[in-house]
Amino acid sequence: MATHYLEFEKPIADLEAKIEELSLLSTTSGSFETEIEGLRRKADQLRKKTYANLDPWMKTQVARHPQRPHLIDYIDGLFTEFVELRGDRQYGDDQAILGGVARFRGEAVVIMGHEKGNDTESRLKHNFGMARPEGYRKAVRLMDMAEQFGLPVLTFVDTAGAYPGLGAEERGQAEAIARSTERSLTLGVPSIATITGEGGSGGAIAIAGASRVLMLEHSIYSVISPEGAAGILWRDGARARDAAMAMKITGPDLIGLKIVDRLITEPCGGAHTDPSAAVAAVGDVLAEELRDLNGLSPDALRRQRAERFYAIGRAS
Repeated sequence: MATHYLEFEKPIADLEAKIEELSLLSTTSGSFETEIEGLRRKADQLRKKTYANLDPWMKTQVARHPQRPHLIDYIDGLFTEFVELRGDRQYGDDQAILGGVARFRGEAVVIMGHEKGNDTESRLKHNFGMARPEGYRKAVRLMDMAEQFGLPVLTFVDTAGAYPGLGAEERGQAEAIARSTERSLTLGVPSIATITGEGGSGGAIAIAGASRVLMLEHSIYSVISPEGAAGILWRDGARARDAAMAMKITGPDLIGLKIVDRLITEPCGGAHTDPSAAVAAVGDVLAEELRDLNGLSPDALRRQRAERFYAIGRAS
């Protein structure tokens, strides 16, 4: 797959295009290894410098990168014996949220999360990760099952928000999100939510009310998209960058606000540059956090989770 460069990565793209050009010339016009190696070092240094100084709008672009690892990549890379469970037992199956049972490093778990898709066909199938009510009711069904059998719940959040269409509203979108959020908060089993890309609005919090909330280094988590906030504040979606700069949507801000518990370091240049390494890093952190939670009783887990969320925004 061809590399997709973001707007602010143009200088890096220019260097890598030159490397590719010289590599092709090397096959017909002699060796350019010295020049190529110098350009590679320069590109690596530029990438490190660029990614060490990303502003919130740049991080928003990285979080939305189409080649970033998606839920299916985490399922393939971290879990074995995955069995997908479909449907909400009321209306139908929503493929924007996938879930089921699996083993994580030998331990039985319930997993679920948003899937955006990675090409036109799969993006339409998964509705770009924007779930309808039946997706959140499926999530509730899976959480009920997890508690019944004493299985930890691992969720992966990557959505611009819940689907705002007329049909979804007619079928009770707000109620479904509220029920899923409530169920997340009242689980008597360990739960860990990982924001892997976008954590958008109620569509994200519906499966992110966990004992631990983790976040990849270049992900974002917000009550509304920067474009939506700009449209409300200035009636101009083109001012999304201004909104992103003001909204405190990046990892360091959210750690400071105690909304997120831990950041997971991404490969230099973002998770999309080395998806396997990014997935492995998430797995290592999940294993650590699960070990800390596995010894707690159901009452202790509920109490810890309640205290964690009550503390957000507390002035004293």
